[in-house]
Amino acid sequence: MTLLDSRGAPAAEHHRPRPPSRSAATLRDLGLGIRFAAAGGREGWIRTLLTAVGVGLGVALLLLASSVPHLLDERAAREAARSETRISDSPDTNAVKSDSSVLRINATTEYHDRTVAGYLMRADGSAPVRPPGVARFPEADEMVVSPALKELLAAPGNELLRERLPYAITGTIGDAGLRSPGELLYYAGSDTLTRASGGHRISGYGNVLDGEPLPALLVVLTVMVCVVLLVPVAIFIATAVRFGGDRRDRRLAALRLVGADIRTTRRIAAGEALFGAVLGLLIGLVFFLVGRQFVGAVEIWDVSAFPADLVPDPLLALLIVVAVPLTAVLVTLVAMRSVVIEPLGVVRRGRDRGRRLWWRLLMPLAGLAVLGFTGRVGKYEVVDPFPIAAGAVLVLVGLALLLPWLVEACVNRLRGGPVPWQLATRGLQLSSGAASRAVSGVTVAVAGAVALQMLFAAMNADFNRMTGQDPTRAQFAAYSENVTGAAATSTIEQFRATRGVDVVISSVEAYASKPGVYAEDDIPPTTSLTIGTCETLRELARIGACEDGDTFVVHPENDKDMSHWVDQAARKGKVVEIGSGGGKPVLWTLPADSPTVTGRTDPMGTPHWGIMATTGAVDAGKLPGATITAQIRVDRSVPDVAEYVRNTAARIDPGMRFVTLDSVERDRQYASIQTGLQVGATVVLLLIAASMLVSQLEQLRERRRLLSVLVAFGTRRTTLGWSVLWQTAVPVVLGLAVAVVGGLGLGATLAWMTEKSVSDWWLFVPLAGAGAALILLVTALSLPSLWRLMRPDGLRTE
Repeated sequence: MTLLDSRGAPAAEHHRPRPPSRSAATLRDLGLGIRFAAAGGREGWIRTLLTAVGVGLGVALLLLASSVPHLLDERAAREAARSETRISDSPDTNAVKSDSSVLRINATTEYHDRTVAGYLMRADGSAPVRPPGVARFPEADEMVVSPALKELLAAPGNELLRERLPYAITGTIGDAGLRSPGELLYYAGSDTLTRASGGHRISGYGNVLDGEPLPALLVVLTVMVCVVLLVPVAIFIATAVRFGGDRRDRRLAALRLVGADIRTTRRIAAGEALFGAVLGLLIGLVFFLVGRQFVGAVEIWDVSAFPADLVPDPLLALLIVVAVPLTAVLVTLVAMRSVVIEPLGVVRRGRDRGRRLWWRLLMPLAGLAVLGFTGRVGKYEVVDPFPIAAGAVLVLVGLALLLPWLVEACVNRLRGGPVPWQLATRGLQLSSGAASRAVSGVTVAVAGAVALQMLFAAMNADFNRMTGQDPTRAQFAAYSENVTGAAATSTIEQFRATRGVDVVISSVEAYASKPGVYAEDDIPPTTSLTIGTCETLRELARIGACEDGDTFVVHPENDKDMSHWVDQAARKGKVVEIGSGGGKPVLWTLPADSPTVTGRTDPMGTPHWGIMATTGAVDAGKLPGATITAQIRVDRSVPDVAEYVRNTAARIDPGMRFVTLDSVERDRQYASIQTGLQVGATVVLLLIAASMLVSQLEQLRERRRLLSVLVAFGTRRTTLGWSVLWQTAVPVVLGLAVAVVGGLGLGATLAWMTEKSVSDWWLFVPLAGAGAALILLVTALSLPSLWRLMRPDGLRTE
């Protein structure tokens, strides 16, 4: 049967429009959420910008972390490019000379606990090879310096350094010749440097350097440093995407009132989070690119970098671009599971049933289980870093998840007290989630730092070697191969005349052997020859009566075999042959009346034996291969005493090697990892402070109307200020408690894994104090915003 219209014509069939497909509906709702975020008025833009800035700070630090591999590769490449290609130390000096070869000696020094690397150089011909970054080879009494050293030399108050480096500056070293922009480096020309005075000949630069593999224990340390520095960043990004959640939920409730279902509201919320995260990616990229331009002027713990070295790894950068928006959407959807958005309002189910504890405990316990199943890590075993990283991440993230339950469980039991306290506790009882999220990053950072410090302390003995040096007898030692006729006495006189010097133990060292013809595989009896004043010799051997011109045969303590060997070389009344290093040996007769004495250990921890002679018995300036050794005790109360002593050493011989005596020597790889931790922790703490400030401002903005109402009813501003402080302090105290317990547990587990014992259970005290100080600083910085938000115009609504 055909229906007719009023005109008698067949009526058109009316079809119900087909509903959009699921994918189209999802895209539509995501687009609507993006529109709300991008065109939601002033309030919407403020919330979106807060989210984007919080995410951007985290993204900038992640991009910085992803640039570390490229930065290290570039530093290593420049280090290899300027490493010398040394020519064999042949006795025939003319055989290795060329028009491009160069004599040089390491003249590195220290200045106010900073290393000033340097080399003295002398060209063998008209076309000497130049180090990378050096445009012109320096002539005698000239030098080329790094920009940082040039700035340091020109700065007022550095007269002692200018005195030590009296060369005319004729150029600066380019970036290609520097490891970092803050490096202090110079190349100086010399017309007196010779092979005899310690110079060695090189033919070029660019020697291949083989890096030492990290020991197993340092692999564990490196993995933990990466985890501890990056997990707080990820948590802060997850926290930032939840800024303004209360306002978003109220807006979604209005959408429910006009017919939107639960799934639609969730997709709209996901669209808002996606827009904020993508905007945060762009802001983070801007932060990174802008900050990279200034990184060369920033130096943290004596570490700096060239802007061109900060290039993110492409794969890691792609992972960041994908992971950040995905994390934002997932965090938003998970957060919305704890609320019921109805047309007439928002009901938070968490207040009815409370947060559940059991699943929050599973994650840290699972992390400890993973570390336990990984087993113990020996010194020389091959380490799989992934289980260690996974276990540590589970523990730290589990601590962050445990904090909201603990805060809620504790604040629900708080009653009474002063008005600021009651306002703070009641605010936490109504909504403790935002406060818990604000301090979760600090909790994770402190927990990781506690665990790392425990691990560093447990490994301390493995990477800090006892040197045997005695800093109470001497604090400095100097060595020079530029031996003149009155070397021993002159060195003593100049060092003694230095301001702040108390005692100088200076001697000339050479080798004495039994003359004769020996087979190629035979070793002639050889011992040391030490020349110095009577005062110096008494520091090196148990000598009684002594006058200038005396000689002694010195036996080691409690070593009969070595004493017999000394006697074979030091035959009283017989000729000995003195010399080493390719020069013509000198024949000298050891007086027959030389007494035999017992040697001592010098301040460097070196035992002495052999032949000892006063300066009047042997002419030290004629001994081939001799070395000046000076050990110096100073008065530490004299300001800059170390710099005065170093300047004297530079006057005696610019190529003199100068060291500071220390009873403990640190492993270089271990020290570099510790420095990396200090640099990274400083950057992460700055990020934590900035992100927490943003979070605090967002919470205050959410409470603007409530604050204005309280002020309108006569509440004093100081009362509200104290309430904000208490409302921040309670989660902080609980968060630090969780951090301490979790950090100690993780640190003890890692110590067990590395077969170490915990050496100090109280390492958490300064770290917890630093975390608390950081929170107080953020609270103080947020007070000006609090005063502005308590104005009466906060009651205005739209």
